[in-house]
Parts: sequence; structure tokens; C-alpha cells
Amino acid sequence: MHDDPADQTAPGAVRATDGPGHSRGMRLAGAAVHLYTASGSVLGLLIVLAAFDGAVETALWLILATLFIDGTDGMLARAARVKETIPWFDGARMDDIVDYLTYVFAPIVLLWTTDRLPGGALGWVLAALPLLASCYQFCRVDAKTEDHYFLGFPSYWNVVAFYAIILGIGPTGVGIALAVLTVLVFVPIKYVYPSRTKLLRGVNLGLATVWLVACAVLIVQYPDPHWLVVAVSLVYLAYYFGVSIWLTVSGARRRGSAERIETAG
Repeated sequence: MHDDPADQTAPGAVRATDGPGHSRGMRLAGAAVHLYTASGSVLGLLIVLAAFDGAVETALWLILATLFIDGTDGMLARAARVKETIPWFDGARMDDIVDYLTYVFAPIVLLWTTDRLPGGALGWVLAALPLLASCYQFCRVDAKTEDHYFLGFPSYWNVVAFYAIILGIGPTGVGIALAVLTVLVFVPIKYVYPSRTKLLRGVNLGLATVWLVACAVLIVQYPDPHWLVVAVSLVYLAYYFGVSIWLTVSGARRRGSAERIETAG
């Protein structure tokens, strides 16, 4: 649910012809972008298979690949004007399906197979929480706001699984993280949408790129990551949460001031 391929035509809309007025090349480009997005579903399967095979590093590389695809497919879709060239295809719906597999389901499987969850019934409950919370979030029509923010914690369970493995976090720490972040799914904080939030967009994209590179280095260094690379990657996470909270609070203050002025007038 993170970088929608061009906010496709709403479900139930009247089916249109295949991009009337557009060249075959443009239509093929749009189809290629949709296939690029759909490839994430295959990577999700490979993450699950790697998890059950005990191929942890492979699973981490695949998680990083899905993050890259999801971070770039929306920009490619807008460049290829897929909403115009293939108007009958709902790319946003496909993006949500792929994101649920790669951001939610596969990472929870990876946490389970690497013994990062408590044993017994508590482990089952903690594994179920992100799955259920994300089902709710992915079906909210306001999960992405009109000004391009995520409303509520945007189901970055893949990032949770990544750091749990890279940093060797045990079941207690992972369980606490899952419980707290599940609650945050329902808290209306507006989280930055790196590729689309207009405010600080250049900074957000630049730092996100640095973070992805740092994550790649951490996988290369696994299981003994260098503390400096860890620190660089964690600085981005602190920035992301900090900026998101700041924007939410400052936005609420502006709305409150506007409402008081309107009432006084």
C-alpha cells in the first residue's frame, strides 16, 4: 500500500478501451510497469520459501528487492501514464495485494521461522496481530490521505523483520515491537509517503535512498553488522518517525487555529 501505481480507476468504473489515442509503445510501457509491480508477489513467495529453507540472507535480500520495487513502481507508472493507457486495470488494487504479501505476510512468516516470536499461544497471538491490523488498514479508504500521507503506522512489518534479524533481537523485544506498532496502526498519525509527500520530498527521497544502501551493506555484513552502518540506518528511521509526528502535530495546530479564527469571525 505504499507507492500506488498511479491511483488507478476506482473499482466498479465503466471499462474503457485500452488507452484510446495512445501508441502501442505507451500501452506496452504501461503493461510492463504493471508486470514490474506484480513481480513483487513472486518475490513474496520466494521470501516465504527462503524462510522455511533457513536461507535468512536470501530472504533479507528479497525483502530489500521488494522495498525497491514498491518505492519505484509508482513513479514509473506516473511516467508511463498507466491510468490513461490502460484505464480498465486497477493498479492500486494490485499494489495493495502485493504489498500485503511482501510487507505483512511474508515478514511475519520470516519472524516465525527464525524463532523471533515467543513460544506457545502468545507467539500465535503476536503473529496474528499485524496480519489482522493490516487487513483493517489496507481496506480503509483513507489509509492514504489526499495530501499524500499514510494514516496510521503503514504496515512496515518487513522493516521490523529486517532489524529483528540483523540486530539479533529476541522474542521479547520483537513481541513488544509488534504489539506497540499494531496499536499505532489505529492511531491517526500522518506518516510521510517518501515518494509523494510534497513537503521535504527531496530530503525524504535522498535519505530513503541512503537508508536502502545502508540496509544492503548490513546484509553483506550479516551476522556481524558494523555499528556505524547500523547507526546510519537507524538515524533514517528516527527521522522518519520524528518528521511524521511533527507534521501531524503542526498540522493539527494549524487546523485548530483556522477553526478558532473561523469561529471568532
